[in-house]
Order: sequence, then structure tokens, then C-alpha cells
Amino acid sequence: MPEVIVIGAGPVGLLMAAELRRRGVSVEILEQRAAAGHGSRAIGVHPPVLAALEDSGLTAALLEHALRIPRGEARSQGRVLGTVRFDRLSTRFPFVATLPQAATEEVLAAAAPEPTRGVGVTAIRSAEHHVQLQTEKAERLAPLVVLAGGARSRDMVYRSTTAHTYRDRYLMTDADVSDEHYPHTAVVHLDAAGVLESFPLPGGRRRFVAWDSPTGSAGPQHQRERLQQALALRGVVGMREGEATLTTGFGVRRFVAPQMRSGRLFVIGDAAHEVSPIGGQGMNLGLLDALTLAPLLASWVRTAVPPEAALKQWERARVGSARRAASLAALNTRLGRPAPAAVDAARRTGLRLMLGPGAHRLFTRAYAMGFDAHG
Repeated sequence: MPEVIVIGAGPVGLLMAAELRRRGVSVEILEQRAAAGHGSRAIGVHPPVLAALEDSGLTAALLEHALRIPRGEARSQGRVLGTVRFDRLSTRFPFVATLPQAATEEVLAAAAPEPTRGVGVTAIRSAEHHVQLQTEKAERLAPLVVLAGGARSRDMVYRSTTAHTYRDRYLMTDADVSDEHYPHTAVVHLDAAGVLESFPLPGGRRRFVAWDSPTGSAGPQHQRERLQQALALRGVVGMREGEATLTTGFGVRRFVAPQMRSGRLFVIGDAAHEVSPIGGQGMNLGLLDALTLAPLLASWVRTAVPPEAALKQWERARVGSARRAASLAALNTRLGRPAPAAVDAARRTGLRLMLGPGAHRLFTRAYAMGFDAHG
């Protein structure tokens, strides 16, 4: 019987298992999916995560595949409203590293045990001396369990799993842009039509995310046409023939659990907190959950004594960090909505002030997760 079972083989679950194994803990990963996913979702790894991963060697492995983003710009109507300078942060890694989520998972998987796939967990019960798992095939017991199965798994452990659903929807694609003049700069276009985010990726590609009408057709062709219109409105040109064909639409939700532990059961990542991806902190929150929990569980396994004070402090810190990230994501979501001309003008003025002398440092630190409890 493994000393710890991790449920979920996404980036958070893989990192949790890798960190436990690095500390000599016997760990098994259970994953419902028969194979790893290849969709590109979260793309940014923030400075606190890069610093926390350095001792394990995973930072160097990630940076081999990543693009380093030292700055970002807010633009409107073709003009720069202000800049965010990650390269001026007082941190070990003054940049955001971008790479497709599939590449992140490949790096983490190389350090983690091979997941046991095709095993769906249907129920979890925490007892005094073990955690009982009911799977689709059999019952399993483990001394400690970490649930990292994403939002779809949270209803197994929380009585209320109601998330706040925003009215906003977005369109997303990854594409080559041949005439991009700032290959290492993230750009947020904000105007009366809403937000268009543009993030550099390795290989000369960019991730585009645009606000989309909630009433727009969900058909692939219509979504692609609306995204092309959003790009053209902001003067994004040079997209190669056939690009933006893989356009996807998505909505956003907000959920922050008041607790992340029940006895020997721990809940991390999107299962415990789901924030709007506008701002790009969801995956990083989960990675920091795993990085900070792993040494505590390793100590518990090694000594057979739960480090209660440290575990309570960990839970308070991670819930607090999730609430701050959710609030920032909510602000980003509101700022990114279409607005009448007068409101849009006031919004541009506000952004100039936020990104102006003095205030821009606070703004930059917030977007680089500098206010995370473990940042």
C-alpha cells in the first residue's frame, strides 16, 4: 500500500507526486483519463513557482522549453497605456515563463511516478487512521490522500460546490503572427469592444484570448470569424493562412473552498479553488499548494506524527492566497468587458494611473503573484 495516493495526473497532481517521491515517500497517482491530454490551456509559470521548483531541478527543465516574458503592455486604440516590468522585480526569476500546458506536464511527469490510468474515484471518506477510496473497480485504502482532480472532482469532498459563474465568455487560439514587433512582450488590448490578450509562446507563436458575446453562436466557424474580427479590430495582422482554425470558446467561474483539509485528506488545485483564467494564476496557485504541502506530508510519513501547527498554517495561507487571486481575477474580468465610450475613456484613464510612476510596481507585483503567501 502506498504511503500517499494522489488523485489526478494534471500538472498539480504530477508535481505533488514528484515532490513526495523526491522526499522518499511511496506515492501512487490515480487518473481517470486513459491518456494524457494534449490541449494547451494554462501557459504561464510565475516567479514564485520557478523559485520554489529550483532545488528539484524542475525549473531548469521547464526553462529549456519556455519563453521568458520580461514585460507586458496595456494598449488601447493603438496606443500604449502603460507597461508592467517583470524584469524589475526583486525576485530570483524576474519574468513569466510561457509554454504550452502539455509541455509543462511532460516535464513534471518525468519526475513523477507513472500514473495508474483508467481509474476513476467515485467517493472519498476520511477515517481516523486512513482514507477510503471507492473507485470504479475496487475499494482502496491509503494513510494519506491528496485530491488534485480539478473542478470536476470537488463534489466528492465538499457539501456545497456551487461556483459563481460569470456572464462573460472568451475565445482562444494559438497562432503564428509573422510581423509581431515585440516577440517577448505580453500585450493586453483594452477598448470599448472588450479585452484581447496576446501572450508570446515558444516557436514564434502567440496565445490570443478575446472577450466574446455570451449570445454568440457556439459553432466553430462562427467562433473563428468572431475571433478574426477581434484581432483585425486591434490591428493584429500577419497571421498565416489557416491559423486560428482551432478556436475554442470557454466561460469562467469562481470557487474558493473555506477548507483544504479533512483529517488525512487534502484538496489542492482547482478542486479547492477555481479562479478566472484572465490573469493566469489558477495553475500556479495549485502548483504552490503542492510545493508547500509536500514537505509537511513527508514529515508526517517519516515521523508518523502529523505536524498539526504547520498544517493549519499551510491551510490558512493557501486559502488566503486563493481568495486574493480570485479577487484579482474578478477585477480583470470586470475590466475586460465591453463598455460605452464614456466608461471606456474613464477605464483608460484609470489604467494609465495604475500603470504610472509608483503605482505600477504594486500592479506588477500583483500580476507576478508577489502577494501569494508563499510568493
